[in-house]
Amino acid sequence: MSDDPPALVPQTPTLPTGRRAVAGDVPEIALVISDVDGALVTPEKVLTPAAVAAVRGLGIAGIGFTLISSRPPRGMAGLVAELDIRLAFGGFNGGSLATPDQVLIEAHPLAADIARRMLALLAARGVEAWVFADGDWRLTDPDGPNVPLERLTVGFDPTVVAGFDDVIGRIDKIVGVSDDQALLANVEAEAKALVGAKASILRSQLRYLDVTSPQSNKGDGVSALCQRVGVDRTAVIGDMFNDVAMFARAGFSIAMGQAPEAGKARADAVTLSNTEDGFASAVSRLILPRAPRPAAAGRR
Repeated sequence: MSDDPPALVPQTPTLPTGRRAVAGDVPEIALVISDVDGALVTPEKVLTPAAVAAVRGLGIAGIGFTLISSRPPRGMAGLVAELDIRLAFGGFNGGSLATPDQVLIEAHPLAADIARRMLALLAARGVEAWVFADGDWRLTDPDGPNVPLERLTVGFDPTVVAGFDDVIGRIDKIVGVSDDQALLANVEAEAKALVGAKASILRSQLRYLDVTSPQSNKGDGVSALCQRVGVDRTAVIGDMFNDVAMFARAGFSIAMGQAPEAGKARADAVTLSNTEDGFASAVSRLILPRAPRPAAAGRR
């Protein structure tokens, strides 16, 4: 029996019209943009040695690398430093672009009236609300669901407040938090019906419902990052519903093995899960073989 890891699974012809049905039909890749939670890191929010080595290998091959995440830019600082990322990266699902030294390039806060309506809906349905504004993570219940996990994820403590009125026009992201996935799915549908295209409303995790401005989506975020870097030959890696928008914009999209089936169906290929070093496997098997040839490297 071979000791090689399982091969990546190419998608079937059930892909939407225009998407690749096999992983082989991919041009050279000049830039990789990866989701963080559920893709780059383990469920314990840890970078594995294989993931670190994979990012280093991209640089050696002449392929750029950066991140896009639902996390706030502040909550990505440790990863940016550890991976020596030198390109702009995207926080809040791409709504905020920042430099590696945390200088904000652009931001798209949620409209005040939409923020009020979303906060009222969450309160009416008994869903805990987190608010990210002015670089802080704000909440009213420090003992609420998933607070320890989020503290581990973003690397800083929440600010406990009585309410959110003082930042209502400066909110980068509202998160509805619940371990009741059925309830959160119902609230997601209700929220979309309530405000339509005036907000981006998607789950970044099954227990987290992200509400951001319409411009704060990973599709627009990937396009903005590519424009800043000056490339259009881009691969993306992600795992959740908020990653589907970037799957549609990238030259090549890879879904993680544990991703929901609806997300996998929108990607060009599926790698292993984030408990099996799926990020590193995708880099070695799908991306590095498509590194720019020496004659093309200068066009990056």
